[in-house]
Amino acid sequence: MEEKRSVYMDHAATTPTRPEVARAMLPYFSERFGNPSSLYTLAREAKEAVEEARRKVAAAIGASPEEIFFTSGGTEADNWAIKGVAAANRKKGDHIITSSIEHHAVIHTCESLEKQGYRVTYLPVDEFGRVDPATVEEAITDQTILISIMTANNEIGTIEPVAEIAKVAHDHDIPFHTDAVQAIGAIPVSVDDMGADLLALSAHKFGGPKGVGALYIRKRTRIGTFIDGGAQERGKRAGTENVPGIVGLGRAIELAVAEMPEKSPRLAAMRDRLIRKILETIPDTRLNGHPTERLPNNVNVAFRYVEGESILLMLDALGIAASTGSACTSASLEPSHVLTACGLPHEEAHGSLRLTLGSRNTDDDIDYVLSVLPGVIERLRAISPLRGET
Repeated sequence: MEEKRSVYMDHAATTPTRPEVARAMLPYFSERFGNPSSLYTLAREAKEAVEEARRKVAAAIGASPEEIFFTSGGTEADNWAIKGVAAANRKKGDHIITSSIEHHAVIHTCESLEKQGYRVTYLPVDEFGRVDPATVEEAITDQTILISIMTANNEIGTIEPVAEIAKVAHDHDIPFHTDAVQAIGAIPVSVDDMGADLLALSAHKFGGPKGVGALYIRKRTRIGTFIDGGAQERGKRAGTENVPGIVGLGRAIELAVAEMPEKSPRLAAMRDRLIRKILETIPDTRLNGHPTERLPNNVNVAFRYVEGESILLMLDALGIAASTGSACTSASLEPSHVLTACGLPHEEAHGSLRLTLGSRNTDDDIDYVLSVLPGVIERLRAISPLRGET
């Protein structure tokens, strides 16, 4: 076994804030600390920095600056999109369509609305985690007011056919929302090409700071105010702006989109080698998610007869940071709702491992993981009660 290293492979959970981003943010903590809502020079500097970041976010996704609204992150953006559209269209209808593999920011928001009397259809997915646009159309009623399907899944990396789904939505005059948190900086994202009326993103997934994100709202989309109390964000999201965070978001998305043509193929090549070697060297293993329509940095595999938490602990002892599913639910004893929706039995879903790559990962990192992972699985299977049950 090789000497222990330090390898971070959980970029779907969060990414390190890039040095260029941190440098761009620093002046707005101290020298340029003004409140953007005030009128003097210091405040105008802060206001201009916010608007410059808004222009950068808009340019990255093919939107207009006035369609970008800053939030505290992707979770808030998803909440606002779904609850805001639901509230603004209550007289029109009470039915929402989403999928069974959405991030909990969407699923729990929909469940909250169900308690208020809304009806929600949670569409099934195929074995690869893909939503069939035909099932979306079949689920539409004259009371449907929103369709929400993520761009790419945070656990298994599957990329959804959002453009086709958006077309179905628009054919029935229904707004379409997509959680694009995992997609920004990984695959091309254009709100017009995708047909998105609402799109959520989060800075810390692509080299920006935690605690800041944005919601794209297409012009003329009916949506309610999310936070009352002030005129910020054109009166729709009150509260003094997080100027350093917003500046960081703008710089991060600018860099991520510019570097994507070089970065994504490099990560995809490492991803493919990692998947191929794991499946070749470790028996009773399966790939989760679509084999080709997947994010360039995502590897998710299920090992029979072992528990994912045990894999993580042993990998951590070897210096490898990974995940056994969504970081937001890593403390849960329930199996991944994404994997069970794809048809995995509970015991196999519990044995999943997610490795998500980033800019700092190298071929040497891949070699190291491949050198230690087979031994980890072999040792865990040797003591596993699950193996004796089959």
